[in-house]
Amino acid sequence: MTIKTVSCVATLAALPLAMAAVQAQANEMAIATILPENMSNNSVYPALVRFKDLVETRTDGEVTVNIFGNSQLGSEVDTAKEVQGGRTLQSTIITTGAMSSYYDDYQLMTAPFIFDDWRQAWAFLDGDWFADMMSGTVEETNMRYLGTFDDGGGFVAFTNNEHLIKTVEDLDGLNIRTEENPGHVAIMKALGASATPLPWGEVITALETGLADGQFNATVLNTTFNFDEVTDYTTLTGHVYNSAAWLISEDWYQDLTEDQKEAVVTSAREAIEIGHGMSAALATAGWQESCETFKECYIMPADERQRMADIARPAWKDWIVDDFGLDAGKVDAFLAEVERVGEEVKTTDMTNYGR
Repeated sequence: MTIKTVSCVATLAALPLAMAAVQAQANEMAIATILPENMSNNSVYPALVRFKDLVETRTDGEVTVNIFGNSQLGSEVDTAKEVQGGRTLQSTIITTGAMSSYYDDYQLMTAPFIFDDWRQAWAFLDGDWFADMMSGTVEETNMRYLGTFDDGGGFVAFTNNEHLIKTVEDLDGLNIRTEENPGHVAIMKALGASATPLPWGEVITALETGLADGQFNATVLNTTFNFDEVTDYTTLTGHVYNSAAWLISEDWYQDLTEDQKEAVVTSAREAIEIGHGMSAALATAGWQESCETFKECYIMPADERQRMADIARPAWKDWIVDDFGLDAGKVDAFLAEVERVGEEVKTTDMTNYGR
């Protein structure tokens, strides 16, 4: 047997051992994320580290937490399947597209121009209404929802090669790469651009070769992936809010004691808050760096964002009701609650601090 053959056999033999390493008993919690195990370049991993410390302390070590980053345990879809069983993996964090494939209602999070600012976003995502909506994951997926992280800071920015986008008219005729999400395609078409859905791995090449004129993503990615090297202009529009849902196995959760359940839930809620703050800080830093590296940068003002919302939202609603199949009343209730929360935040701020 050659050295190469021995190496291959050893690698194959190691695979079951790797899965066995995360095989958990009732008091062991393995969490998967596609993000790096890095304390400074993303908000999810530091939040999970804090969660681990809190849970293990609050349960006196009766529940132990292990974090597997960098897609070590597979894709978001793969890890969610494992969490449904709860044997080899007890928790995962998955972004909108993958989450929507498990729980249809999460597709509501693709609504265009959904939030005006982080305060509104966090008040809504951490509020009773959204928690009640997401409680359906237990019955439909055998996974329990713990909270929502802001994926890359939530609010997205355009980058493109043609010109600075200041108005909706500036999108006319541009070919924009989107995620392979029909909701995003509907939004782009409504705003006058054409859409080219491509997987993440093909984005840079598409921009380099002219297959796409531009793309949109979290501002953190502008600098992480050096989009300034393949596009010249960036505009912070926030027309999409990227997010990621945190789920745990319902079977595993129900095997915990009441005290252990409380430790998991309360620790997760603190971790979510930590994630919010770090996500916003990273997004802010990413945007400031973008304005130093791109040829031009621009923050779209509220009145133009509203113009774009008035155009994009009806097209998105037609898509999510007629094509995706969500009930129109559910869509209206979701949008109404977002608006109500936004007004409540403003009123409370002024009542408590402005008068």
